[in-house]
Amino acid sequence: MNAKFDLSSFREKLDAHSSFPTLYMFKFIVPKGKENQLASLLPNNEMKLKASSKGTYISATIQVMMPSSDAIIDVYLRASKIDGVIAL
Repeated sequence: MNAKFDLSSFREKLDAHSSFPTLYMFKFIVPKGKENQLASLLPNNEMKLKASSKGTYISATIQVMMPSSDAIIDVYLRASKIDGVIAL
């Protein structure tokens, strides 16, 4: 994740606005061909994909029941290791 991103503040907002477990929607944009790496972060969950107009990027939406804010943050941290990923 971006070095300027405040994980503590994000965790506080998640905890303030959610009661866990909760259905959480992850949205990412990845370069075409990297969608399998993204899917491996949350296996056994449906991932909706949509190609960009030029077909070079794929937007991905995954809804998952998450047990805690820490579990959500863990997914974002693992996703940040995929080259070219953008978390929305």
